[in-house]
Amino acid sequence: MRKLTILICAALVSFSLQGQLTTPQPSPEGKVYQKVGLTDVKVKYSRPSMRGRTIFGNLVPTDKLWRTGANKNSTISFSDDVVIDGQTLKAGSYAIYTKPGATSWEVLFYTETENWGVPQDWDDSKVAAKTTAEVYTMPMDVQTFTMTLDDLHNNGATLGILWEKTYVGVPFTVPTADKAVKSIEAVMSGPSAGDYYAAASYYFEEGKDLEKAKEWIDKAVSMNDKAFWVMRRQALIYAKMGDKKGAIEAAKRSMEVAEAAGNADYVKMNKDSLKEWGAL
Repeated sequence: MRKLTILICAALVSFSLQGQLTTPQPSPEGKVYQKVGLTDVKVKYSRPSMRGRTIFGNLVPTDKLWRTGANKNSTISFSDDVVIDGQTLKAGSYAIYTKPGATSWEVLFYTETENWGVPQDWDDSKVAAKTTAEVYTMPMDVQTFTMTLDDLHNNGATLGILWEKTYVGVPFTVPTADKAVKSIEAVMSGPSAGDYYAAASYYFEEGKDLEKAKEWIDKAVSMNDKAFWVMRRQALIYAKMGDKKGAIEAAKRSMEVAEAAGNADYVKMNKDSLKEWGAL
């Protein structure tokens, strides 16, 4: 019995030591992050190596769906809608599946990303976009499976897939022009009501130039006659400046708009201030 107990303890110690071992992964994770124009693009994938093996047509069969890497399927995410081969791919994350061929690959972007390998129940309705990429033969072997984001320009880039002597690239475009024009128009048209409100609030709270705060809050109110919270801040700024009449008028407007919007909190705050200022 004692001998059996010693053997069991030894086995448990051995198991515990094995569980604490840290060793290199045969297919380590790779990550690529790239700003393309004004769009964030991220690729996550595992990186198997050749290790003397023939890859395409052997380890990776031709004309069959492949996870495009090892371990969990490779993924790509976009912060904006992008266009691939005339198809709009909505902002979000996608699994990258491929069907390697001798002269071209089919590349598919799949909406379900939590798979290890090709899904057992493949669903064509989850293919958000697919395209065909030409195979380019390289003069040397790329020993470790590699994915890249290259050929960068303001309006797009190319997702590259390299292994052995094979390279395929999938170009995509990003909405840089639309985003840039909207940004330029917004800045050139001047600050928004929110910008004026934020600036006035900061000056009010920090006790800075109240004349400036009044100028900004007045502009914010003039740009949005439904913003009862802005009118409330206007009333407080006027009151702090000693303009009780202006403060009462602003508080009454704020209360009226807040009542119409069903915001009881702002109705109460304005009533309390109006009582304090002798207007109720």
